[in-house]
Amino acid sequence: MADKSKFSLGRRIVDSTIALAFLFFLNGGVLSAQTVRPLINELRNPAKGRVEYVNDSLTPLNVVVQAQSFTVSETGEMSYRPLDSNIHLKLSATSFRIPPQQSYYLFYEASTEKAPAWFVIYATFSGFAFRTQQGMAVRLELPHTVYLLPKDGLEKSDVHINIAQYDPDSKKVVLEVENTGPNFGRVVGSWIEAPRQKQEVPGFPVFPQSRRRMEYSWSSGTVPEKILLDFDKFKVENAVSGGP
Repeated sequence: MADKSKFSLGRRIVDSTIALAFLFFLNGGVLSAQTVRPLINELRNPAKGRVEYVNDSLTPLNVVVQAQSFTVSETGEMSYRPLDSNIHLKLSATSFRIPPQQSYYLFYEASTEKAPAWFVIYATFSGFAFRTQQGMAVRLELPHTVYLLPKDGLEKSDVHINIAQYDPDSKKVVLEVENTGPNFGRVVGSWIEAPRQKQEVPGFPVFPQSRRRMEYSWSSGTVPEKILLDFDKFKVENAVSGGP
């Protein structure tokens, strides 16, 4: 949906009618020249934020922004919908033009009647100097995700590891984490450990009253023994079951 690192892989490219994943292979140098930063903002409710859109190409581009709410499933799939009525958002602009090799700053004010809440601002870039083989105009969508958080954060007592299991056949570690509390949290770092072996794996957000299921490939020939999850203010450690 989907974290604090550089989420350039989260970009979505679409043409004028349908999503076209193969456009990553079409003039990749031009497509990779558009950037949004930061990709994620975690702010105290109510919030004032800023997002920078960068056009490093040699072509002026038009940008239209639209906010949407979203839901993340247990396995990380994201589904979008119109912005929830309890989220109040004011944008400094809804459309703008970025000259070649320049940036544009979009400012916003956001609040919610009940935190935590979250939404995404999608910026659609158009005006590229090339088209698809079918003659369709190319558009590029880049997300900026905003979390509106209350003063109180996630507590360690709210985090429960329901499953931490190693499957020797698929060489994967299956992890299921449940957040039984009312607040949002994030695993900023996670590690799987075995004797004389430690493998870092991606972190992930943990939404209120929900579960998150992850699968990690385990590259070592040894059997993993434990997994360590690093949150902002605490750590959670659990033994890994399974193995021969």
